[in-house]
Amino acid sequence: MARQQGLPVRAARERDLHLEQVRGYGFFAGRGPKSRATTVPAPLRYWQYDLPRPVPLVFTVVVVAIWLGFFGWRGGQAAVVDEAPLALGLGLLVLLCNVGRFTVSAHGMSLDVGATRTPSTGVVPLVLVREVRVGPPPEEWPRAARKGGWLPGRTRVSVRHLAEDGTTEAAFTRWVRNAGEFARAVDRPLQTG
Repeated sequence: MARQQGLPVRAARERDLHLEQVRGYGFFAGRGPKSRATTVPAPLRYWQYDLPRPVPLVFTVVVVAIWLGFFGWRGGQAAVVDEAPLALGLGLLVLLCNVGRFTVSAHGMSLDVGATRTPSTGVVPLVLVREVRVGPPPEEWPRAARKGGWLPGRTRVSVRHLAEDGTTEAAFTRWVRNAGEFARAVDRPLQTG
């Protein structure tokens, strides 16, 4: 019982250590730690980049369409042609700022977006991870949140973990580029079937 009561405290500590380790790296993790890091953080165990989520994608497309539509209405096709490079360039910049990085450190995992700081509520400490399996979650698992979208060459994995209270079970699914490497990064054997 005492071990269960200590689990939320340990998870909170692991969450803080994850954030500290991740913040020691720039968004492009393959380049190594930030040069201004006061202490060299441990290497990240796993990372992959994800396309922007549907909401920023749809928002950007709608704003660019309205922008070009307005110029088309006011100045005709010539105005649209003149304005298109700026509108499309800024739209692309917004989408690039919404590319996410799924990161596993020595202490936890989180989705980081380059233009923002990682919220502590978005971290799943590794101490709370119970099982990693290839494919969809079994029926006896809690309802799994879908995180990240499908991309060619990626494998769907399901992760069962405990919530912040240390007792409630939760789960999520994610498409990863290498399921075995991901399972090793979270220190859990990869289950199949």
